[in-house]
Amino acid sequence: MSERLYFRQLLSGRDFAVGDPVATQMRNFTYLIGDRETREAVVVDPAYAIDDLLAVLSEDDMRLVGVLATHHHPDHVGGDLFGFSLPGLPELLSRVQVPVHVAAEELEWVRRTTGVSKTDLVAHDHDDRLDVGAIPIRLLHTPGHTPGSQCFLLDGALVAGDTLFLDGCGRTDLPGGDVDAMYRSLRWLADLPGDPVVYPGHWYSAEPSAPLSNVRRNNVVFRPRSLEEWRALFGN
Repeated sequence: MSERLYFRQLLSGRDFAVGDPVATQMRNFTYLIGDRETREAVVVDPAYAIDDLLAVLSEDDMRLVGVLATHHHPDHVGGDLFGFSLPGLPELLSRVQVPVHVAAEELEWVRRTTGVSKTDLVAHDHDDRLDVGAIPIRLLHTPGHTPGSQCFLLDGALVAGDTLFLDGCGRTDLPGGDVDAMYRSLRWLADLPGDPVVYPGHWYSAEPSAPLSNVRRNNVVFRPRSLEEWRALFGN
């Protein structure tokens, strides 16, 4: 990564939301991405403890200018989960008004999950580009876990949300999940050039990140060589 890039991987229950039992169990990663020269930053998937995340940015002398949402599930953007009401986008927007960037196919799902206004959300198409200062971020539509799941590709890093973990991938048996779409999304990600480091949405593996080449080699989701093989192994 370039020296200008500001990039932090924060684990819920350890780096923020310390002591929160849901955060500790779910092991979500939240990411802070920005430009060290302009001091602008975005947060990927803010949930659980909004003030903690804003405090990290403040301590790093960074200014929040936006949110990137990988998908609509409450452990990533806030909302009701297993009888718990998780803080997320509404709490963040009550403290600082910034745009929330979502895939177009995910906009209504995020709105219903969080209750934020449609005017707070900015819909994006596949491979749109968002510049944070001088840091370009590609927004990649990768449906499968949800209809509008998206990953973020930047300087040497792939922030993969719940589309791709280091071991396994996101579930496709929840509302909006699609087994075939997940196969296509994973195959597309596998062919990304440059061997970016994969940063997943949860810590479900021994390491918190790994080069894409390692993930392709070791992750069982890349073993099927056809859609038919994929359906046989991972079909719901």
